[in-house]
Amino acid sequence: MGRSLVKCALGHGDLVATVGRVFESTPESMVQQNENCLGLLCDVRDGSSVTRVIEAVLSRFGRIDCIVNCSGYGVIGACEDQDEYEIRNQFETNFMGTLHIIQSSLPYFRQQNSGRYLIFSSTSGALGVPGLGPYCATKYAVEGLVEAMLYEVDSFNIKATLVEPGLVRRDEPDAKMNPLPTWGHFLIKPASDAYAHATSPALHAKRMVQWLGDRQPTSAVKCAELVWQLGHCSYPPLRLLLGSYAIESIRDRLRSVTEELEDWKHLNFPVAPDALGAEKSDKADERGEGDDDDKEMRDEGDEEDEEPASPISKAT
Repeated sequence: MGRSLVKCALGHGDLVATVGRVFESTPESMVQQNENCLGLLCDVRDGSSVTRVIEAVLSRFGRIDCIVNCSGYGVIGACEDQDEYEIRNQFETNFMGTLHIIQSSLPYFRQQNSGRYLIFSSTSGALGVPGLGPYCATKYAVEGLVEAMLYEVDSFNIKATLVEPGLVRRDEPDAKMNPLPTWGHFLIKPASDAYAHATSPALHAKRMVQWLGDRQPTSAVKCAELVWQLGHCSYPPLRLLLGSYAIESIRDRLRSVTEELEDWKHLNFPVAPDALGAEKSDKADERGEGDDDDKEMRDEGDEEDEEPASPISKAT
């Protein structure tokens, strides 16, 4: 997505700083044959590395209007199988990386009184996907961070959108020349015996990857164009879902949450003591009215009994 978005922005004539990962790219590979593009390297897990990139961009272009964070890393495997290093690395990349970018750039955006963040989350930021537990946790954390931050910076005219793509394929003309594997930001971890059987829910994410291969239904090129437009939108949404899979899966999840809330809300909203007392009083009044009616009926019955009885009734 990052590569596609860079090409899209340059195609629209924007000034772009494209930032590669230090352990994957080289300075030479980030050089673009375009005077509007600045190639840099960064490790988002290191706050000082992020700060140096922000300073370099300001030094070259003198201004930053929009920051896009596409960095992401995940391990496919059961929660029990993932070790502390793998879990921490996912949080350091996905959550702390996002936080470092925000903290390094917010002072500038506040001073400028404008700025835009496009933070790539995932459908895994709204769904619990078997086989991606820690990865989902990082994306849930990113969504909570950005949503809270927006309240804090609203008065500074700073906006942000969480981009939630679902099953995106690389379909650039030179995609075959791209050195990244199809699912380059995921590591597939071998399953332990407890989770190794073919129908194990923990293998869901792995089965999905193997089944899809490079046939993901959502185009990275088309997504990049939508994200570019979002960066120039005056009133951007908090979340932008990309692809029908993302929309349908998250809609189903929200529907499930709503139905569950309705089914169990009676446990969370008991009758208030005052209302309960008033209800008892109303019932007592209703019973009192009923007693009066019964008394009137008995009185009427007594009056009927006071009439002279016939000889037949007396004999009976």
